[in-house]
Amino acid sequence: MTDVTLKIDGADVTVPEGTLVIRAAEEAGIEIPRFCDHPLLAPVGACRQCLVDIPDAGNGRGFPKPQASCTIPVAEGMVVETQNSTAVKAQHGIMEFLLVNHPLDCPVCDKGGECPLQNQAMSHGRSETRFEGTKRTFPKPINLSPNVLLDRERCIVCQRCTRFAAEIPGDPGIALIQRGAQQQIGIADDKPFSSYFSGNVIQICPVGALTSDDYRFRARPFDLVSTPSVAEHDACGAAIRIDHRRGKVMRRLAGNDPEVNEEWISDKDRFGFRYAVRDRLTSPMVREDGELRPASWLEAVALAAQGLAAAGSVGVLPGGRLTLEDAKAYAAFARDTLRTPHLDFRARPLSAEETDFLRTRVAGTSVTYADLDAADHVVLVGLEPEDEAGTLFLRLRKANRKGLRITALSAYASEGSRKLGAEVVLTAPGSEKDALSQVSGVTEASVILLGERLATSPGAYSAAAELADRTGARLAWVPRRAGDRGAVEADLLPGEGGLDADAMIRQSVRGGLGALVVGGVDPDDTADPATFLAALDQAGFVVSLEQRVTAVTERADVVLPVAAASEKAGTFVTWEGRRRPFEKVFDKPAAYSDAEVLAHITAEFSQLGAESAEVADETVESSPTTTDSAATTTDSAGFRLATWRLMLDNGTLQRGDKALAATARPAFVRLPAALHEKVGDVVTIAGDRGSWTLPALPAELAENTVWVPTNSFGRGVWADLASPGSTVTIEGAEQ
Repeated sequence: MTDVTLKIDGADVTVPEGTLVIRAAEEAGIEIPRFCDHPLLAPVGACRQCLVDIPDAGNGRGFPKPQASCTIPVAEGMVVETQNSTAVKAQHGIMEFLLVNHPLDCPVCDKGGECPLQNQAMSHGRSETRFEGTKRTFPKPINLSPNVLLDRERCIVCQRCTRFAAEIPGDPGIALIQRGAQQQIGIADDKPFSSYFSGNVIQICPVGALTSDDYRFRARPFDLVSTPSVAEHDACGAAIRIDHRRGKVMRRLAGNDPEVNEEWISDKDRFGFRYAVRDRLTSPMVREDGELRPASWLEAVALAAQGLAAAGSVGVLPGGRLTLEDAKAYAAFARDTLRTPHLDFRARPLSAEETDFLRTRVAGTSVTYADLDAADHVVLVGLEPEDEAGTLFLRLRKANRKGLRITALSAYASEGSRKLGAEVVLTAPGSEKDALSQVSGVTEASVILLGERLATSPGAYSAAAELADRTGARLAWVPRRAGDRGAVEADLLPGEGGLDADAMIRQSVRGGLGALVVGGVDPDDTADPATFLAALDQAGFVVSLEQRVTAVTERADVVLPVAAASEKAGTFVTWEGRRRPFEKVFDKPAAYSDAEVLAHITAEFSQLGAESAEVADETVESSPTTTDSAATTTDSAGFRLATWRLMLDNGTLQRGDKALAATARPAFVRLPAALHEKVGDVVTIAGDRGSWTLPALPAELAENTVWVPTNSFGRGVWADLASPGSTVTIEGAEQ
């Protein structure tokens, strides 16, 4: 790229051709006031605050009037004055104009103390106002969404929010309405502001016009203590900032990390933090005479060690919320302390094929966001980024807008795929193996991204690996939970002769395992929730490491409360393989991480002189390649069931925030258009575990396939509706 040299305030500045004047000034350390400008949004020149004088545009002639530096690209020989009398007069005039109707409510405004308008009014404004009229007012606030409130009299129509919504997530639900002096931000007529990323408009609003329903009037910025951290809701590793006061989280903001999430986070990462304070377990509990009672840490740890030592064979199910340090602790606890090979972090449908794939093709590998930016083609298989990996979705959308080709093998042509500009290859559940063999345009510059749902598709992981080996493409696995990739790196998978999670559950039901250690597993997430609960009932001894009361803790013999992410330091490993360390936000007494709790049990265990555990049954079976043979066959009277979790659903870590829950998308059954026309707008969908009656919508789906969200209704698909890989029936329901 050609470099260009220009003068800014008398100093020579050399920048790449095409750089905007305002960016060139930043390179030179020269401050130009601005409101509408944002480095990650397209320039628009809406606020006009960044006016500068350009006496020479590089061709010997200057502009007759001051120009918005956020829209003018540099030119060789250009001369820019940002602080001469012409520029200063223009900047003062614009500031005076913006303040004409802006209310003087800084003492009660949520932006007060961190407001660009406040700061720049002092540095680039007049010392006194000449306005003597009456400022305009509006009824306030109005709800753009359950999370986002608008005070219209504060708005300076910089359009940051509308540009973000349209450009970054592709959810143009807010727009400029009316014209002239009445122009204001409002909800688009044709589509509400329903976005998983709506909270970002609050953070980038430069004047406090957009506020959070959750944070509004709760604190002042100068009262807060800020701690950098990492989001715990998915495997993307988004940088966040936790603002807290007196031991309570007041708000969470996006951190600035150009290599990962840039300056954006999902609403789940921003607002989903109340789970850490609602209904928390406050002390250990032990079972006595069939009932749980509070106990001291010393008593609970001792009983846990004694019960595990006496059990003989033990299964360890750590779950997917772990930090890398916790994952390593579980691996050492299982293999070195309990001497058991029965270890598996996967609290979801799984397969033996996946186990081998994770060990041989995922552990120790790295594909980064930068690799996606440089790729010529990205293939998505068993993965819906908008719902399952928010930061990944935004990065893919940004790359697609710059020309990246995206192909999605999916049973349902979702709205998220449309926003990505993806070519959707409609693929029935279980047919991914055949579809992968027909994907074209994959080269050594391509990236193949695989979701965890492929565990229920026979041969899909092997087919993806073969495609990558044949073409030279990069291959990456994108799990849903924050701790899953770290669990793979720590080898929280069955050892030699060991049982995976599904096999452990089946063995426990038959009495083949003497004890279970369960950490952060929701039974309704597993492939067979009823069998999982039965296994807990049948197991001789159950130790639960949990944050809240769950179906597991209610059946456990010893319950040990563990710290939430904000109460411990640790490291999450992202889907890239990138390590994301974070600090402890709160130093709460007796808030122990999983690793610390396991260390206490290990110390007590060693004092007992316990003998090594033995495998309960040398002939135990492992899980088959797929969880159900029906994954590859379709009953003539049934439809294949496609499903994945929506980003906002009935998940445990989203509980406690009513505004966030109100933005969750309603549960619909998606049907082929012909079937929808036949059965109507309300249907009963029935599987081998139950039935649901839900509203239905027509959609573009693979042949003989229907789609429902996994955990947006009842207890979820696996508990209430159907087993993985089975078929369902559809009937019209009376309205």
